Amino acid sequence: MNIKALKYLLVFSVPAFFVIGVYAGGILTWSAVIFAFGIVPLAELLFAPDPENAGAAEIEMRRRDRIYDVMLWAVLPVVYACAVLYMTALRDFSYSTIEIAGLTASLAVVLGGLGINVAHELGHRPSKAEQTMGKLLLLPSGYMHFFTEHNFGHHKNVGTHDDPATSRKNESLYAFWLRSVTSSYRSAWRIQKNMLKRARRPFWSLSNDMLIFSFAQAAWWILIFAVFGAKIGLAYTLAAIGGFLLLETVNYIEHYGLSRKKESENRYERVKPVHSWNSDHVVGRLMLFELSRHSDHHYQPAKKYQLLDHHPESPQMPTGYPGMMLLSALPPLWFAVMNPRIPGETEAAGPKVSAAA
Repeated sequence: MNIKALKYLLVFSVPAFFVIGVYAGGILTWSAVIFAFGIVPLAELLFAPDPENAGAAEIEMRRRDRIYDVMLWAVLPVVYACAVLYMTALRDFSYSTIEIAGLTASLAVVLGGLGINVAHELGHRPSKAEQTMGKLLLLPSGYMHFFTEHNFGHHKNVGTHDDPATSRKNESLYAFWLRSVTSSYRSAWRIQKNMLKRARRPFWSLSNDMLIFSFAQAAWWILIFAVFGAKIGLAYTLAAIGGFLLLETVNYIEHYGLSRKKESENRYERVKPVHSWNSDHVVGRLMLFELSRHSDHHYQPAKKYQLLDHHPESPQMPTGYPGMMLLSALPPLWFAVMNPRIPGETEAAGPKVSAAA
């Protein structure tokens, strides 16, 4: 086992802080949020980005070592344990409104920052078992359609006006949330229907992932409301919404203002490292299983997280993902920092969107 791989265990600090908050109460109910969006961004200001790529021998070692996969697989029971602990704690313990808000926000970080992020990684694996694990990690956030839209839509259409998950220059985060959340869901259904049509499979069949996702999510929420009641069910729903909005915030910062050139009426240039923002800030890379090396991920989607490289030609974020997510919440400041960094000040594909949209 490659001992260096254990550095990725840092991601489990988020659920650990969540559990501490459940049992300690008080301000510690916010500890997972404070860690992810307070301590981590500050740490990234202290440590310089590391653009170094692994050598051939190290890459081969990482490719063969199963510990990298085991750490991903371990996220599945951890996320579900946190979700059940949250609802059980709200039922059995007495919390103030502020404490409930802290636990809800902290669970959102677990569901989105850990669960959906690992679901994204596993969703790209060729193994059906790992893909199923990825789908199950999307269930607690009610965002299972992400598997279909991301893998068969986003990676094909990134950097074009056909991609709901590509944010456009001068589009605020909040306008993007509304557009991406609604358009991604509709896109997933269009993709699924086209896949069924090509395969000559009926709508009402086990081949319809979107139908299965809908039933699975409905069953999950019915179970929650039946076992824990309406108040806890609604509180959990807020955590789930927070989880998928964290995902959409990551989508926002990953491709902001970047676009692919159109080579013909129906053809765009190939996806390159220049079509995704990259961050080599060490702490954020560890916290997100290298998601911030997003340029290489889009350039070579089949690559496992531990093998992703830095590309010098890719546009670089001034800090890591957690810090950039905070910055995106302040549109005027975001535009002031990021617009001048867009390579060639290219306009995103499609019509320009105003910040007030």
